[in-house]
Amino acid sequence: MAFLDQPLTRRDLLRASAGATGSLLMAGLLADLSAAEERRADPLAPKAPHFPARAKRVIFLFMTGGVSHVDSFDPKPLLVRDHNKTVTIHEWQGKPGKFARHLKKPNWAFKKRGKCGTEVSELFPHVAECVDDLCVIRSLTSDHTNHYEATMMMHAGSISFARPSIGSWLSYGLGTVNQNLPSFLVLAPHAPYTGDQAWGNDFLPGCHQGTRVVPGPVPIADVRRRAPARLQDLELKMLRARNRDHLAARPGDEALAARIRSYETAFGMQKEAPEAFDLSKESAATLKLYGLERGSTRGFAWQCLVARRLAERGVRFIELIDVGSANNWDAHGDMNTHLPLARNVDKPIAGLLKDLKARGMLDDTLVVWTTEFGRTPYNDRANAPGREHHHWAFTSWLAGGGAKGGMVHGATDDHGIHVAKDAVHVHDFHATILHLMGLNHERLTFRHAGRDFRLTDVSGNVVRRVLR
Repeated sequence: MAFLDQPLTRRDLLRASAGATGSLLMAGLLADLSAAEERRADPLAPKAPHFPARAKRVIFLFMTGGVSHVDSFDPKPLLVRDHNKTVTIHEWQGKPGKFARHLKKPNWAFKKRGKCGTEVSELFPHVAECVDDLCVIRSLTSDHTNHYEATMMMHAGSISFARPSIGSWLSYGLGTVNQNLPSFLVLAPHAPYTGDQAWGNDFLPGCHQGTRVVPGPVPIADVRRRAPARLQDLELKMLRARNRDHLAARPGDEALAARIRSYETAFGMQKEAPEAFDLSKESAATLKLYGLERGSTRGFAWQCLVARRLAERGVRFIELIDVGSANNWDAHGDMNTHLPLARNVDKPIAGLLKDLKARGMLDDTLVVWTTEFGRTPYNDRANAPGREHHHWAFTSWLAGGGAKGGMVHGATDDHGIHVAKDAVHVHDFHATILHLMGLNHERLTFRHAGRDFRLTDVSGNVVRRVLR
């Protein structure tokens, strides 16, 4: 028989069985297998969520180094009153024991903002204007006091091992709606403490890894065509046909499918990426909203405006890293280093929120503002100018995408040391983000090394109170 000259696939076997028996069950299995093979052929094809999603995309704003919660979004009047008084704590930067430490008041005053009356410090005056759209979570808690581990936890839900980042999980779970751009893009002038593991795919197919863009005149190198468009289109059409034949002879080869898809995305980027990163047609009013000078290709304002343009073009997960190890929020020596860092991001973030809202995009765009941990409300000496790492309690916020605006969830104690009410572990935070994107964090799994892995490991609960 002629078909014996070709490799026999599972689809061939099922088709023969279904034809012989007329079994509805076998036909259903064939349909499932066809869908699975289609996903393998294009692992970035759009996928249906587990349930109706509130958000279509995520813009993830990561402040490297640890923003002080008690200087930004978690007011503590008693910390001001008790400045320089001593408290006893049971751990000092990862070392257990009993330690007497001096309380340190915040460097910036807080006041109520917006109709909701949420208190925000003077450190973020522009973001404070958007407080009615913010769901401020003052009860975040993480598992480690070091930058590397805490950054891994916030990105990948693990402090011990490299794991796929949240952007990779969302790409894997939902695919992309724009075949000409990566589903996961990272705009970062410097890498955070984990390096490129912050946007790594680990054991997920390679096409779900984040694509890093470095702000500058040429944010993505070698993306412009080097041959006439018609000639390159013909070449790519032939190459695509050969690749598909090669893949068809190797069913189930996930790595090969991912590699082919990554090359096709790279070709698509030649068509769409230059336009997506070209801000020349943005109005003067829009540039002013973000605090961006015309022609500038650097700074957090550029990152925020490009993020809006990428969101418009169907990119599923966009991460903005404000700065890297060259200069960040790690204010051991002096809390006043927070001031220029806040000025760098405050107006652009507010501009992004206002711009998304004006364009009707905030309803289905989830904006996440976070950091790896907070900073200690105390130090080891009186009148110390800086603060140390603090993973016991810190603050993050959500905006849009089904998150409830104008509210505060959770609380810390009188001095901001421990969570006092409605703790939200990073696993809960991730579960909630996935939920707003229509994904059940317990069902979003990948089989690897003999077990099913997920972003939230074996933990995590959706924080229902913050859902609109």
